[in-house]
Amino acid sequence: MKHFIVLINYIAPLEQIEATTPVHREFLKHGYEKGFLLFSGPRVPRTGGLVCAKGETLEEVDSFFMNDPYRKNNLADYEFIQFRPLNKQQFLTGWLEEIE
Repeated sequence: MKHFIVLINYIAPLEQIEATTPVHREFLKHGYEKGFLLFSGPRVPRTGGLVCAKGETLEEVDSFFMNDPYRKNNLADYEFIQFRPLNKQQFLTGWLEEIE
């Protein structure tokens, strides 16, 4: 399993973002239900968001986020940063099952 930080950068006015936020959060619930997402939230100041995700490939993670309402409506750009977790808190053991 590969791990990613997904940076979401808003490219639309905040009013459009806020109008779409409820359906965006509903979309993210599916990722949490599948164990695909660990955490997410808006950046401060509110210029975008950040998500921690995992998947077999970058393409799998990118494909999941193609259905995000922010992306489907051209409200935000997405940057995927793969990383290899080396250390963790014990409560993350199940989510980060393959740390060396």
